[in-house]
Amino acid sequence: IGSARRSCLPLSLRVSSALDRRPLRPAMSSGATAALAVVQFVEDLAGKQPTPGGGAAASVAAAIGAASGAMAAIYTTRKKDEEAQDEIHGTVAAKARKVAEALTAAAHQMVSIADADAAAYAELQATWKKDCTLSDEEKKAVQDRALAVPCDLLRLCHAQAEAVADFLPQCNPGIISDAKVALHLLAGAGRAAYQTVAVNNPPEELNKEMVKLVRELGAFEDVCMPRFE
Repeated sequence: IGSARRSCLPLSLRVSSALDRRPLRPAMSSGATAALAVVQFVEDLAGKQPTPGGGAAASVAAAIGAASGAMAAIYTTRKKDEEAQDEIHGTVAAKARKVAEALTAAAHQMVSIADADAAAYAELQATWKKDCTLSDEEKKAVQDRALAVPCDLLRLCHAQAEAVADFLPQCNPGIISDAKVALHLLAGAGRAAYQTVAVNNPPEELNKEMVKLVRELGAFEDVCMPRFE
């Protein structure tokens, strides 16, 4: 299960509690998803109800991935990391703190995106009803908002996966598996987000952008894969 250190934590921890131990963290996400226990979120996701759905699942997976990467980064602040030089940040430890802070902030944002996805879907679903009074222009605006949510998630997954891949060579080797977990989860969540993008019929240029990001996520993920013979 991972390498450097583990504690026996119950599955019913809150979705957002994985982020609580992060140093330099922003204010906790205050949406409905952040208030759910993991086990409750899983049960809701498995239920016969429109939300949470695949978009929220991708968002929460991404948040867990980002949090795992943040943990690996903040454990790369040992004495030797304080002494090791980094061309841009001065020391490896300074870079690690910056990476951890950015990943933690992204994880909170990803949890919030789960709620944005549910709200966007509810708004979109209302436009399908016979008694919907919105104009075609208003319906188009609703569709655009529904499309923007998974696009934002995919872009965020890409940005954070790129940061983790860049940090990987300097990561504390005792906890590097957690950074690799982050890459796999961020890449998987990004690909999952693309499925929601695709079902919302993106314009050609936007779809090209999203496909490019998905392919690059695969390249970031390949950085941490062993070479199988």
